[in-house]
Amino acid sequence: MNGIGEEIVLRLQGITKRFGELVANDGISLDLRRGEVLGLLGENGAGKTTLMSILFGHYLADEGSIEAFSRPLPPGSPRSAIEAGIGMVHQHFTLADNLTVLDNIMIGSEPLWRLRSDRQSARRKLEDLSARFGLAVDPAALIGDLTVGERQRVEILKALYRDARVLILDEPTAVLTPQEAESLFSTLGQMSEQGLSLIFISHKLDEVLSASHRVVVLRGGRVAGELPATNTNRAQLAELIVGHELPETTRRAVEPGEAIFELHDVGFEENGQNQLESINLTIRAREILGVIGVSGNGQRPLAQLAGGYVMPSSGQSLLFGEPAALASAARDSTGRIGRIPDDRHAHGVVSDMAIWENAILDTANRRRFARLGALRRGAAIDFAKSLIERFDIRCPGPMMPTGLLSGGNMQKLILGRIFSLDPRFIIANQPTRGLDIGAIAFVQERLLEARDKGAGILLISEDLDEVFSLADRIAVIYRGRLTTPKPAGDMTIREIGFLMAGEWQEAGHAH
Repeated sequence: MNGIGEEIVLRLQGITKRFGELVANDGISLDLRRGEVLGLLGENGAGKTTLMSILFGHYLADEGSIEAFSRPLPPGSPRSAIEAGIGMVHQHFTLADNLTVLDNIMIGSEPLWRLRSDRQSARRKLEDLSARFGLAVDPAALIGDLTVGERQRVEILKALYRDARVLILDEPTAVLTPQEAESLFSTLGQMSEQGLSLIFISHKLDEVLSASHRVVVLRGGRVAGELPATNTNRAQLAELIVGHELPETTRRAVEPGEAIFELHDVGFEENGQNQLESINLTIRAREILGVIGVSGNGQRPLAQLAGGYVMPSSGQSLLFGEPAALASAARDSTGRIGRIPDDRHAHGVVSDMAIWENAILDTANRRRFARLGALRRGAAIDFAKSLIERFDIRCPGPMMPTGLLSGGNMQKLILGRIFSLDPRFIIANQPTRGLDIGAIAFVQERLLEARDKGAGILLISEDLDEVFSLADRIAVIYRGRLTTPKPAGDMTIREIGFLMAGEWQEAGHAH
């Protein structure tokens, strides 16, 4: 990507935002030039989202100013931001599934007083933008019929249709296959070459380095550093983000043991619809089996099945060599099964309860601290204190409401509760979703430690880097079907990308 202009299209000066005693942004200043791609990095809570919300008019800054194309940007007005040429593509799409691509793009773009919609002109403009930036999409297609990658193209076109000259992309590759991500980077390059300026927010350091001209790192609400993307590496960025050097996650070769969990030709139906079909897998002791796929392809039913929350509609499920019984969390008093849910807020903790209460939330831990039916409260609080120390849960103490923890610290609490029982089988469903780089490294190291101690682990993830870092074998899930697991070293990113998109023949797998 070349041709960055001298013109400063966006200037933020001294942006400060407080929420009570919390200073989310503390005197942040940054510039963006014409045609530049700026990578914006930082841990959760570093201030990225707040800063972008101020830029786009969702929040009012307490101090500081913003200029767009050398003109002051009125604060607190998304409409003013759009009219100034600033567009935002959110990680979670805001499209109506029952409307066409053209309808979605036109919504809110025409004056209310216009009696008739000029669909012909709108379609021409959309087709011109599609051709100009390589964002192929059928204007007449229903959003509900599009792939995730195509929906993202619509979101980008929606911003470009409103004449955006500065585009903010928040975690744009989080839901894409590798091929779709590659296509997006090609589009970003075309945009840059044609003079658009972009702010690229991501947790994926390699992507930021390859897609950006310059990288700004926020830490604790301040600018911690600014580096050119060339001649900068992952380790330098990681250290800037967390404030200290991070160890690389390394998987050690170990010999797998006996079969822990098996599915033989398993199918699962829910509300008359097939969720899983002809699933075959075996997970052994001292092994991590990674299941990768685009969100919504059967990951949650697979995790529910493995965790004993539901039973197969067909086929056989074996746990520790015996037919698996319905073993809900309430019935599992052995602690042999550890479940890391994909939604920690909804299924991992009770937010209103104190940390010490959540530390013994599962049946096995509650029984450890009960005597003659009465809870040994002091012992339970001491146990929570030990988890806080061992798992580096950053909080004032065990009496704090769990809902006040950050996402990373909440996940550490869930891990501590599970790993204190030394489970033999762990279902880790999206274990690092939404976490920053420091918390991700911590969680991944704990999973590897559990595997080395003898646990069999089912890792369900949408993060390809994570699966390659942790998994001994990898399988791809697509529309409820699972490929035959293969050793991680025998698979390539390209092959996995084809499988994630359902192109099994191209990847050399039979349906």
